[in-house]
Amino acid sequence: MRTFEWLWDERHRGLPLAIGFAFTLLIAAVDWWTKPYVAFGFLYLFPIILAAAFLPRWVVAVFGVTCALLAEAFGYLPPSFIRLTFEVLALAGCGLLFGEVIRNTRSHRQESQAKLEALVETSPAAIVIVDQLGFIESANRSAVELMAPRGGRLIGNPIAAFLPELHHALRWEEAQFRASMECSAHRGSGEVFTASVWFSTYKEGPSHKLAAIIAEVNKEDEIEAEAVADLPIPEAPGYRGRAPLNAREAEVLHLVVQGLANKEIAVRMKLSESVVKNTIQHLFSKTGVRSRSQLVRVALERHETGL
Repeated sequence: MRTFEWLWDERHRGLPLAIGFAFTLLIAAVDWWTKPYVAFGFLYLFPIILAAAFLPRWVVAVFGVTCALLAEAFGYLPPSFIRLTFEVLALAGCGLLFGEVIRNTRSHRQESQAKLEALVETSPAAIVIVDQLGFIESANRSAVELMAPRGGRLIGNPIAAFLPELHHALRWEEAQFRASMECSAHRGSGEVFTASVWFSTYKEGPSHKLAAIIAEVNKEDEIEAEAVADLPIPEAPGYRGRAPLNAREAEVLHLVVQGLANKEIAVRMKLSESVVKNTIQHLFSKTGVRSRSQLVRVALERHETGL
């Protein structure tokens, strides 16, 4: 059914209604022509189902009654009110049921889309959608503030003007491709900054698209991290060999080495963020370091086997 999802889209209602009307006339003509031999009244079910997703309920009911009358008029059996009643119930009932299913599915999808759009628009992270030609198709407010395009409009600009590396990373040969990278980015004013980018390609109908989350890397943090990494690592007082770590400290240290933030570690270990912070402070104390970068270096040097 996924192949024909576009057929139930409200924007394409003209085609299903035209097909349903033409199919109804064709069935009536064939049914009239073969009246002495065989009846094709059951085929009216298909145009009713096809049109039920776009017609009001009362129109679907009238359509079902009309098709039942046509089936009864062109059938080779003698007229029967009971058979006509069952035909009306079958045709109109199926049309109404299918119409409700399509309407509920469409309504649920629209609500989900609206919630997603609201979430993206209010997100503090910069989010952009890029089409298969490399032009920005959609962008939230945070993306506009981050990129600061000339004229204040980001949509319609090529992504290469702001993130050249992301443009080069576009890969449409795969159905879906996910990756992350850190690269140079450009604002509309020409200012260059370092950005962390998480992106994924996907298909929407026949078109390829790319969704990307962009975050600016704080330059001060980069300089501070490089300076701290160059500092000598002091030995903890009385440190001999390996500092004894309990199970929680060992797991937190393992996740710190992987580059996870405190909040991510808290979610992974199902702990509060304050407990994670306290555990990291204990690790600082046991290893005699002053920063996370020093802690990672000590961990790799002294606890390589455990990690």
